[in-house]
Amino acid sequence: MARPEKVRLGEILVQQNLISAEDLNKSLEEQKRTGRKLGRIFVDSGYVTETQISEALARQLKIPYINIQQFNTKSEVIIKLPEAQARRFRCAVLEDRGSNYLVGMVDPTDLFAYDEIVRLLHRDIELAVVQENALLQLIDRSYRRTDEISNLALELGQDLGDSAIDFAALGTGSSSDEAPVVKLLQTIFEDAVQVRASDIHIEPQENKLHIRFRIDGVMHLQTEAELKISSALVLRLKLMSGLDISEKRLPQDGRFAVKVKHQPVDVRISTMPTQYGESVVMRLLIQNSNAFSLEKLGMPADMLERFRKLIHRPSGMVLVTGPTGSGKTTTLYAALNELNSLANKIITVEDPVEYRLPGINQVQVNEKIDLDFSRVLRSTLRQDPDIILVGEMRDQETAQIGLRAAMTGHLVLSTLHTNDATSTLVRMIDMGAPRFMVATSILAVIAQRLVRLVCDNCKETYTPQPFEHGWLQHELGTEVEAHRYVHGKGCSVCNGTGYQGRVGVYELLEMNNELIDAASHHDPNYFIKIGKQHMAGKTLRKGAVNLVTAQRTTIAEAMRISNQFEE
Repeated sequence: MARPEKVRLGEILVQQNLISAEDLNKSLEEQKRTGRKLGRIFVDSGYVTETQISEALARQLKIPYINIQQFNTKSEVIIKLPEAQARRFRCAVLEDRGSNYLVGMVDPTDLFAYDEIVRLLHRDIELAVVQENALLQLIDRSYRRTDEISNLALELGQDLGDSAIDFAALGTGSSSDEAPVVKLLQTIFEDAVQVRASDIHIEPQENKLHIRFRIDGVMHLQTEAELKISSALVLRLKLMSGLDISEKRLPQDGRFAVKVKHQPVDVRISTMPTQYGESVVMRLLIQNSNAFSLEKLGMPADMLERFRKLIHRPSGMVLVTGPTGSGKTTTLYAALNELNSLANKIITVEDPVEYRLPGINQVQVNEKIDLDFSRVLRSTLRQDPDIILVGEMRDQETAQIGLRAAMTGHLVLSTLHTNDATSTLVRMIDMGAPRFMVATSILAVIAQRLVRLVCDNCKETYTPQPFEHGWLQHELGTEVEAHRYVHGKGCSVCNGTGYQGRVGVYELLEMNNELIDAASHHDPNYFIKIGKQHMAGKTLRKGAVNLVTAQRTTIAEAMRISNQFEE
């Protein structure tokens, strides 16, 4: 391809009637004043979209415009250009065509960038125009740290050698900032945040060390390393979290904070002695209170409206239920974010405090000094709160204090581990809470699960397997239409899984006079029967099926979620 000519973006957009001459003059004045890029000014001012700019450039230069999100890229091709240069020149190698490379650029008129890319790739290039936001997302996904992690783990193993070493000296020495163990951990955290991992698992096996990530609720092997580096990693993590480095026989829990690419991340750490050494699990909590929004939970509009009304009630208890990892904390924090104002005194009792919310008084339970849920909750009531969040209803005493608070003018939010909404009140009664308190204090129960979404980049329609066809036909009660259902074939965006991201499915059981009477009945099965009648057509299972018919998830994922509870 011939070297591109330098063109003026503003003149192109005026020629193609996308902006007026007056808009261009205003933007040029803004550019002189601020020094910002002209294209960014056009977009921020609302004159054009990024797509319109890219398509206009492509027409002018007579080169293709490529939507990266729909283009089948390969990481091994993209990384032929070093990451630093890809970010600097806003470009990516999209395809190896044998005699040349197809390169996507945000600004193909950048002649210096063009010359540098040709020099670095040692081959002719064909240019295409791409959008900046999509390109940066592609770069983030493609330049994974897998090789770097493996190399650093190998380097650490070589540094340790086969002889015994004082790991404490390695962890606290003056050159620790340069030690391979620190570089390795930093790289692991960067990679985990980049792929949206919720947990990092460091697991010693018989002859090797596994480092695994949990992404969208599913475990993925990141790398395997020599077993001998395990102790150095565990020691450094214990030092970072203030744990006892001499204690290797008992489990320990702690937390620390790190900055990953200028983003604060809270890390909860748990160590456990195993047969081949200490296993470590780290939960990554990205501190971003803006993420807690009721609109982002994925509740149906009618349910969201009902839930909003419930949490704005002055008193009563709202319970969120589901297994570990079902998003209960996110739902409660979204509710608190909505209620958080100078007019409300909000106190939370948690174990542990996962996210720090400004303006809210958060208390960390500490069993070692007898600061348990019931003790903190009793003290909380003397602090004149309007709203109380109890991390979990764990025992009879906590349940009774929470219910009493709900009866005496406080709004109480809490969680419970039950399979569905209708069995939650029965579970509270089984814990020893009086029936009349359960029946009259609880406003509603919301049960939830997290469902994996099909990757938009590799989504395709397919014909369901016979067992999927039969299951879905039973759930819908009608004949299943072929080719209406989707799955992901696997790509670099979703790490070959076919899924990317998760969304909640919910069922909301709101108490009314009939349900209050049923909760007071001596037979718990009677309440469950009445509760299910009220939940008909609005269950967790129905929510998962709705995601299938909306082409947002797969039949297999809906079946997996549905197997977690009985209908």
